[in-house]
Amino acid sequence: MYYSGRRRGEYGIAAIIDFLLSNARLVLGVGGAAVLGIATLAVKRLIERAGRPPDEKPEKKPPDGWEEMVVSASPKLLHRGIEGVIRKPTVTATKRADLSQSVPVVPPEPQQCAPDPPQQRSKRMDLCLMTFSDRLQQYYRTRVCVSEQEVYAAQQRALDIATEIQAFLRSKNPEMPLGEMTLAGSLLDDLQVIRADHACLIIPLQLESSLWTAIAGEDTFLAHPQFCMLRRENLEYFPRGRSYWDRHLLGGYLSSRLVSEQLGKAVMESMNWPSLIGTLECEVRPVLGSPELKLEIQSHCNSGENFYITVLPTVRLGQMTLMAQREITGSFDYVWYQSLYASETARLTTLDQTDSGVRRKCLKSLKAVCRNCPALRKLNGSHLSNLLLHMSEKESDWSELAFTDRFVQAIIELIGFLETGFLPSFFKANVNLLQGLTEDDIDEMGFMLYCAVTEPEILLI
Repeated sequence: MYYSGRRRGEYGIAAIIDFLLSNARLVLGVGGAAVLGIATLAVKRLIERAGRPPDEKPEKKPPDGWEEMVVSASPKLLHRGIEGVIRKPTVTATKRADLSQSVPVVPPEPQQCAPDPPQQRSKRMDLCLMTFSDRLQQYYRTRVCVSEQEVYAAQQRALDIATEIQAFLRSKNPEMPLGEMTLAGSLLDDLQVIRADHACLIIPLQLESSLWTAIAGEDTFLAHPQFCMLRRENLEYFPRGRSYWDRHLLGGYLSSRLVSEQLGKAVMESMNWPSLIGTLECEVRPVLGSPELKLEIQSHCNSGENFYITVLPTVRLGQMTLMAQREITGSFDYVWYQSLYASETARLTTLDQTDSGVRRKCLKSLKAVCRNCPALRKLNGSHLSNLLLHMSEKESDWSELAFTDRFVQAIIELIGFLETGFLPSFFKANVNLLQGLTEDDIDEMGFMLYCAVTEPEILLI
């Protein structure tokens, strides 16, 4: 039955098993679906081997033990270093001898290779004796942290480019009301990990507060709490043309697309970047095809590593910080994105200063893990910052001694949010930070984190 169904591709036991797997996460959650998927795929391969005709030869030798079949049937994550989670020493028990007979002892084969030097053997012994807490501390010191010299050099490079951009904009468009360009983001707040390779420059647009009003996303047809619109007011008293930004109106609202296009033409197309190579001691190239205004900087002294700068037009009205982030807002030309990054970072810093906590240390470690692991790469700093802020509401011990416990707890808490598919923003509870992820992304993340609960060392590979 299975053999004929496999030929047709739709019927038989294979279709039934695929249907069960596709609906497993709704009932069992991410972790349960991962375990059920491994076991069920192993059973499918056993059925396939049993239903194969004698004249049909398999493409490769089938695995002998059930552990090998589980590993071969698991997702691609198991082949990136997680085989140790499944392949336990109990693999020798899969081929049991008769209990009434004594198991013959096989003499070990003589070693042909030369013995390791004493220093190398001692290092290996020390590595084997290290606890997960020691490995996590070593991972933070050697792979997470960026040196102060590297951070300072990256900041100076970004500020030098900001000076050139602002000088050019003032000479080309002196009537454009712009504020001082500033450095922002993780490079400024010492939250970059592994290496300092990107920065964010803010171009503040100076809007008249009496002529513009911010409309929250909940009050628009978009119903997105982090999308805002800037409406032009008092047109009967102050007609169009009174404000410089009236030329970027679209349906009575300030268009983020039109503002980005004007600045993009000025910065990306009009500036003579090759002429600044001698002044800046680096090569600057605009990144073409990106929805954002992005520059690629290649240093002369270190040509192997590139540095990226994102230029963000920003509007500040009251307590709201709105950015023209086309990568997030997509095709909505008149929509601005409300950033909560400054509030999240300030809150974490204040909490750590109050109790000498390790929240920022934990955040940087989680960011490095997600950056190094392909399955977790779509988890960004906003996801992890809000995760730690939610944990701080119910967990009081954030001392240095509790660093490892909070790191493992963050993994478990994240699995719970992935199972529900909802990670609320700390400052806006109706914002789902997981909204942009697909079900496949969530399943892959959940499987990786579920394996890391019992073997957290796999995250430090």
